[in-house]
Amino acid sequence: MKRRDVLKGLTVLPLAGGAIAGVLPETALAAGNSTAAKAAKRDFFKELGVTPIINAQATMTFLSGSTMMPETLEAINSTAHSFVNMYELQDAIGLKIAEMLKCESGMVTSGAASAILLGTAACITGTDKKKIRDMPTPEGPQREVIKLASHRYGWDSIMRTAGVKIIYVKGAEEMEKAFNANTVMCQYFNGAADRDLNYEDFVAIAKKHNIQTMIDIAADVPPVENLYKFQKIGFDLICLSGGKMLRGPQSAGLLYGKKELIDAAKLNHSPYEVPIGRPCKVNKEEMFGMYAALKSFVERDHEKEWQMWLDRIKYIGDKAESIAGVKAETRLPQGYTNNFPGLLLTWDAGSINIDGNQVSKALKDGTPSIQTRGGQGNSLSVGVTLLLDDQVDIVARRIKEVLSAAAAKTAKS
Repeated sequence: MKRRDVLKGLTVLPLAGGAIAGVLPETALAAGNSTAAKAAKRDFFKELGVTPIINAQATMTFLSGSTMMPETLEAINSTAHSFVNMYELQDAIGLKIAEMLKCESGMVTSGAASAILLGTAACITGTDKKKIRDMPTPEGPQREVIKLASHRYGWDSIMRTAGVKIIYVKGAEEMEKAFNANTVMCQYFNGAADRDLNYEDFVAIAKKHNIQTMIDIAADVPPVENLYKFQKIGFDLICLSGGKMLRGPQSAGLLYGKKELIDAAKLNHSPYEVPIGRPCKVNKEEMFGMYAALKSFVERDHEKEWQMWLDRIKYIGDKAESIAGVKAETRLPQGYTNNFPGLLLTWDAGSINIDGNQVSKALKDGTPSIQTRGGQGNSLSVGVTLLLDDQVDIVARRIKEVLSAAAAKTAKS
């Protein structure tokens, strides 16, 4: 049975405020999710004068990604006081990544962006020490990467950092004509809305010309199946963020796929002294943490987690709908990225005269500060996947307070 078929059968049950924290066992997803349990003697937020935020939006880098799972924090803390040979550690974790993700090899990188850079470099240099030393301008003509024009995005600059020229094409015919002696890689952006070539055809054309393929799936788990899908299709390199829904360190990521390319990527990376990837250093704690995060994600009960998110949506939505004129709607994922459910609140502008941006600003400027996504119309998007257990009721209460105040003000005018 497909995951989406299972999801259709899931029911959303109203919860009392005290029941939110008990949706999942404390030893699994909910473990360590209490802000009270995290209380520290020293308040670094206060000491530095920065505002802690409740993230009711999404895994945005500017919002510091996501919160790490207890297993990740344990891995970081338990390894912080010992030294280790970094070559040995990267190789050992690579073996575990390969085992978990059913691929030839893998490595921990400093985010998906670093994975893109190192993967591109690997396709240029292989294990040639001179080429590695001379990057991003190795001897010979400028290398080229072929990419669908509809997949053009800001992260193309990361590939250009490796010195390549990107050749943008439309469809199979143009792609076929773009190959030449300087072509080193074909890159696919999984988040692109326009698919003038599907995965299989893209990979097949590249393989026909003996050229390596990379796919960027930075924000594309869940579903968990995406961890394994693309190597089965035939992509040689897969780039994944560790600081999003994998719940690993924000500054970590994964590059995995064909062993010969991962070996070449490692040679372009720290701890080697002067390769192009030296600025993309990953410390031992991040490596251990990323390994623990991936293991936790692979072993997680994803259906139970999805149901927990739906229960949170139901709880917050019910609180908001207690105000006349407010409607709550569960929004299921429609695209290829950020595949988790969310809450959309809309309201009758005639009875509640406030727009979504104003609601979002009121929540952000309040205490505690809550980050949501508003719009110029009468709507507010609320994310639930990154909330700590004791924040669910806080978000529900604050949204109700802001909308209720706006409704009262409208009624008086």
